[in-house]
Amino acid sequence: MNPWVLLDAVKVPDEGETMKLYQRAFEFSISVKNEELMNSRMHGSEDALAELACKRIANRKNPRVLIGGLGMGFTLGTALAHLEETAEVVIAELVPAVIKWNRTYLAELAGRPLDDPRVTLRESDVGLVIKEQGTAYDAILLDVDNGPDGLTHAGNDRLYTHGGLAAAKAALKPGGILAVWSAEPDKSFSKRLCGSGFKMEEVTVRARGTKGRRHTIWLAEKT
Repeated sequence: MNPWVLLDAVKVPDEGETMKLYQRAFEFSISVKNEELMNSRMHGSEDALAELACKRIANRKNPRVLIGGLGMGFTLGTALAHLEETAEVVIAELVPAVIKWNRTYLAELAGRPLDDPRVTLRESDVGLVIKEQGTAYDAILLDVDNGPDGLTHAGNDRLYTHGGLAAAKAALKPGGILAVWSAEPDKSFSKRLCGSGFKMEEVTVRARGTKGRRHTIWLAEKT
């Protein structure tokens, strides 16, 4: 069996944890606190996050989408595959090393989505990007950390508070979609979504086709 090889280790900005990138043969893994955040063999739920959200806005002209969290590029790549040529996708990633990895070690995994001319890359906290403009986006996809119960950066938790949800709602166009990925179900977050005035649907998807861990996706429509 091939051993895991450490390719890089970086500190997440603003007193976050250490993030590590590993490779084993053709497989890649990113971990924090010795817990795997993502694996290149298991990205079915990230694909589902983008596909489900983009299908909800399929009839919109010149859609504008914000994605929080680059990861291994799978969410971005799938979103691009389901959006028209006139779409714009803003991707916000806080960790500079994750951007570097997606241009080097991980570039081919999702078909080099950062090279797509529809993509605008922001090296920034997605929470700050959300607050920059009102009614700017047809969809906001949050594939940040481990979901509402984060591991990487304490500041990510603000995205899932009542204040964070209010900011996301303000940044969405009427009928816009907030889509949130999580490693686990979270009843308290579901209640906050409903309490924030969203029309909410909760979906369970597998990490790898019909196999792997069950992950949760919330699809919340601005009413």
